[in-house]
Amino acid sequence: MAIHIDDYSFGRIVIGGEVYKKDAIILPDRVIPGWWRAQGHSLSPDDLEAVVTAAPARLIIGTGSFGMMRVPPETLAYLRDKGIETEVLKTKEACARFNELAAPGEIAAALHLTC
Repeated sequence: MAIHIDDYSFGRIVIGGEVYKKDAIILPDRVIPGWWRAQGHSLSPDDLEAVVTAAPARLIIGTGSFGMMRVPPETLAYLRDKGIETEVLKTKEACARFNELAAPGEIAAALHLTC
């Protein structure tokens, strides 16, 4: 059964009935709460080690309520080289897209919950 995002608002997300108040990665089989990037508002390949290990077909990246988290071209190229299709959206739109596409084992998300 696919994981579902029940609700998102600035600084808060409900995934499968559980409330999270820190950034999170959703993998096909689990949620990794408290996700943080080494460079804060810039996403590097190292920040996505768990995603690459899980090897989903697609990663939805939520850049925050206002889209403040940057996803550099080299990070997108790294994911492409690993065979992971990537979509980058503001977090509200990323949550909706994740739910729209969610299929067991195929979709992951990396979600910045605030700015």
